[in-house]
Amino acid sequence: MRREGAHRPVPRGHSEEITVDGEAESVTVKLGGWVSNTKTRRDKLTQDQLDSLRELGMEWA
Repeated sequence: MRREGAHRPVPRGHSEEITVDGEAESVTVKLGGWVSNTKTRRDKLTQDQLDSLRELGMEWA
């Protein structure tokens, strides 16, 4: 969110390389698919999950 901005859509095919704390190798995260799936299934998320997503700037949460 900070890098691209909260109002810029994430294309479904977008992936990000991230390094998890303590790990030597990076991991590819299919961010676009995750955002799309989470947004589609938001009615199944708990209130805490929705609140956390809102704090990250996901206005649809």
